[in-house]
Amino acid sequence: MSDSSVQNTLQDDQQNTDKTEELIHQFAKTNSPYYVNVFAKLSEAPGFRASFNLFAALFSPIWFGARGLWSWFLVFLLVESAGYIQLARGLFGNLGQDQLERAEAIRRTLNSRLEQIEEARATGSSSLASLERATQSLQGALDDALAQAQAASGDSLGLIILGLFILIASKVIVALSANWTLETRFTKWRSDNSLAHGLSMPRTLIATVIFGTVAGLTALRFARPDLVPSLLDFPTDKMIRIGIADSIKGWFDWAKQSGGEFFNTITLSVRSLLDALEVVFVGTPWPVTILVVAILAWLSGGARVAIFTTAALAYLGILGFWEKAMTTISLLGAAAMVSITLGIPIGIACARHPRLYLIVRPILDFMQSMPSFVYLIPVIAFFGAGKPAAIVATLIFGSPPVIRLTVLGLQQVPHAAREAALAFGATPSYLLFKVDLPLASKTIMAGVNQTILLSLAMVVVASLIGAKGLGEDVLEALQFASEGQGILAGLAILFCALILDRIVAGKAKT
Repeated sequence: MSDSSVQNTLQDDQQNTDKTEELIHQFAKTNSPYYVNVFAKLSEAPGFRASFNLFAALFSPIWFGARGLWSWFLVFLLVESAGYIQLARGLFGNLGQDQLERAEAIRRTLNSRLEQIEEARATGSSSLASLERATQSLQGALDDALAQAQAASGDSLGLIILGLFILIASKVIVALSANWTLETRFTKWRSDNSLAHGLSMPRTLIATVIFGTVAGLTALRFARPDLVPSLLDFPTDKMIRIGIADSIKGWFDWAKQSGGEFFNTITLSVRSLLDALEVVFVGTPWPVTILVVAILAWLSGGARVAIFTTAALAYLGILGFWEKAMTTISLLGAAAMVSITLGIPIGIACARHPRLYLIVRPILDFMQSMPSFVYLIPVIAFFGAGKPAAIVATLIFGSPPVIRLTVLGLQQVPHAAREAALAFGATPSYLLFKVDLPLASKTIMAGVNQTILLSLAMVVVASLIGAKGLGEDVLEALQFASEGQGILAGLAILFCALILDRIVAGKAKT
């Protein structure tokens, strides 16, 4: 290599170094020469490299908050708050307060028993012996409570040592990792200048207030809860909850009166669908049902699925679950059918219109997170107890997976495939049915699978509101602790779900 090439290389390196130092000055703002040297050492090798930052150790976790590293601020805020809690308990806490209060309660009861003993001795009562035994027991409990209170008071030194250990360990970790975390933030900041950088006074004040509030209130709460009783319970008025509950009840009463015809129409439609399915599954002779379902399983999934379906149906019949199983399949199969029929078009609409999905998504979150026993309350209020209410409750519980996974599958369709179809003049309907849905079919079928399984999982809950079926056997097993009956009924529910799932899923693609 010539001298000119070496000189050019050195000049380029010097320019890069100067540029990096200038960026570090812009990023750090305060004490930038220190960080220029530290970042140069940390960048020599990839991965974590320890370096000691005394300033960060002294003011942790406030140092992280001042530098905009809020995730690290939260971690060390919780750790150091735990240390201050132990210190406060050891220095100012009434460690034996609970046991002293218990001892005082026992002492009052003991004094009352002693007075009863004196009266029994004076009157010659026959209860004297039992009172003396009770007094001896109370005296032993009193001595035990006083001993525990004294032992708790002697734990102060141990708590102080524990608190100091937590704080020192936390500050050592902060001192060793602060520069590395800041250098990592600097690397990200070079590509995104919107990230927080520098030592900001507003961030410092916010971090100080948060740290003082959290550490101070938690230490006070655990060390001396008697000083600020309001920290024990949230200050509220029970009349607020009662008033809101009465308002909700009033709204339900108004909705039932105003929408009676609407809810009756839904109930009639659901009952008609359910009656038709029960005629098919319950009214049809069992050999015909087994034969038709086995042929359907063979056409859909092949010989293995047909054999499994026949064996599962035989299990239901041999163990006496046939009629209840057919009722269950009719009931929750109808709910799954409606969920899938409505869920896939809703998912398609949400995938095509993101603003619509922004509205539907919180509703799906509510449907999935709300416990089933809670939304049974409005369902029963509007539709009454029985099978229609069970189907509506199952719709609420089972619809979200197929909607979410339909949206996900359509969003994951490659743009190249859609653009190629559009380039060849594909219409919107052709694009949907010939490109989007086939490419998203695996994800959509996963949603269908989850909806079917979740619908069958509602069979026990549905039996609570008069839906009958296999859920009744599970409830009886719970009431009378009949393990065998519960396991057999649970397996019957499982086989019902698997039969529907295997038939709907079809043949496995290799």
